[in-house]
Amino acid sequence: MKTSIIIPASNEESWISACLEAVLASERVDEAQVIVVANGCQDRTVAIAERYVRLAEAKQWEMVVIDLTIGNKLHALNVGDHQATGDVRVYLDADVQVSKRLIHQLERALDRETPAWASGTLQMAAASRISRAYGRFWSRVPFMAKSVPGAGLFAVNTAGRARWGEFPDIISDDTYVRLHFKPRERFGVPGTYVWPIAEGWRNLIKVRRRQNRGVTEIADRFPHLIKNDDKRPYARSQLMMTALSYPFSFLVYASVALMVRLTQDNDQADWSRGR
Repeated sequence: MKTSIIIPASNEESWISACLEAVLASERVDEAQVIVVANGCQDRTVAIAERYVRLAEAKQWEMVVIDLTIGNKLHALNVGDHQATGDVRVYLDADVQVSKRLIHQLERALDRETPAWASGTLQMAAASRISRAYGRFWSRVPFMAKSVPGAGLFAVNTAGRARWGEFPDIISDDTYVRLHFKPRERFGVPGTYVWPIAEGWRNLIKVRRRQNRGVTEIADRFPHLIKNDDKRPYARSQLMMTALSYPFSFLVYASVALMVRLTQDNDQADWSRGR
């Protein structure tokens, strides 16, 4: 089995090294192809990524770094897809760090003829007190705690990739792909990956607002996909218990949600993860 790992990267010089080092430290992955698609970078992302080509070759993996002038993640995903030749395709954000057995576990979960989607066990990371508090509560929201969200990392097999054509120009690529699969076609594996969340009040509000826009966009443009959504409502009793257990985290999370509702959306032209 061959696995293609597609990594879109836009101005990720602070993160791409850790991402690639983690990928290349993967164990029990015999044949892999790493495709870094730099899109609209104005920093050293490309130069840093190119340093890892020899390390990949030493591991007897393929690796290519593609430098695009267009700063568009969905376009980068499509370019990476056209280069990919693997039986399994892993779509990985450039700021994510995978654990050593995760890719192997994804391969095993997707080694089937029927369409399938898979992701690992997400671990949120944040530096600031506010963002850590937000993440502590967010990680206990039913969808994040009980489902397999696939934020920052998801993978499909060949039959699963046939479910859609080109990535459309949308906000939430992970939600778009996940909803092409029924809950019984989605698999979670125990291998972990670290996913950094936005830092500070302003960035948390901006990212939360964008996430909401992404979900609304998919419901509006692709309503047939919503039937596959398995988000669970937050039961009032469970919400109260969590809020009482983590009062500061609840305050931060609720404040961000309230600000998203009450303030004007001025972030559409200026998107970054705010890390």
